[in-house]
Order: sequence, then C-alpha cells, then structure tokens
Amino acid sequence: MGDVVPVKMPKLTMAATEATFIEWMVEDGAPVSEGDPIYTVATDKVETEVESPASGTLRHGDAEGEVDYEVGTQLGTIETG
Repeated sequence: MGDVVPVKMPKLTMAATEATFIEWMVEDGAPVSEGDPIYTVATDKVETEVESPASGTLRHGDAEGEVDYEVGTQLGTIETG
C-alpha cells in the first residue's frame, strides 16, 4: 500500500494568506503524474494552475469552486502506489 500525499493551497505571493480555489482540472479518482496541472487557484493579482505534488490517484477533498482557503489548507490527497 502506498502513501497519502496532501494536496494543499499554495502560497502564490509573498503577502498572500489565502487564495480562491477555482476548480479541479482532473476528475476525482483519476490517475495523475507528478507535475501534471490538477487545479486552478486565484488571488486578486494572479490566477494559476497548480501541479500535482506526486504521482498516484487524485482524491478531491472538500474544496469547492470559488471559495477562499488559507494557504496550507488541505484541498485533497494523492494516493501513491
């Protein structure tokens, strides 16, 4: 059995303490490779795609579109192995 790698809200700018989760780009339960873009987030200054931190199966957490989350909040997981 593999590990579970958290998918977290990234810090997009030096001053950012939160960002808006826009949408998942990959379906729940789909395989992903490390470096694949898996979701989109935005601040008042930038919108960007966030890459998968690991290879495995993506599991969406409770993250909902157009909702603000603090930097470091777990949005989902990657099940490796």
